[in-house]
Amino acid sequence: MDISIFLAKFWGWYLLIFFLILSLNPKRIKQIFSDLNDEKFLLITAFLAILIGLINIQFHNIWELNYKLIITLIGWSSLFIGLALFIFPKPTVNWLAFINVKLVQVIYMLLFFVGLFLLNTAYDIILI
Repeated sequence: MDISIFLAKFWGWYLLIFFLILSLNPKRIKQIFSDLNDEKFLLITAFLAILIGLINIQFHNIWELNYKLIITLIGWSSLFIGLALFIFPKPTVNWLAFINVKLVQVIYMLLFFVGLFLLNTAYDIILI
């Protein structure tokens, strides 16, 4: 299986599941942000984000103007957010909380539509 298709399936399902969890239980996002004030949780989250970002980038750093760019940007975003959480924890948590409050509905819709787009690309559900 092509690595791009594999990652499109992985990230598509991940984003769709994450969207459903946050839609069905909106208190979960508040819990995540409150947990980020715990240093142990913050360090684990930062390390996981860095690890996932690095793995994604090492296997898929393709800058083509199609679905592959979305996968690459997810990897780079994960890496940068993980590094920011590790190096500048408080300002990064505050920035993420601010972005979440101001753009919560946009973020939810992006999770849903990007997840659907990646799954459609991977499984050829709807031919466009």
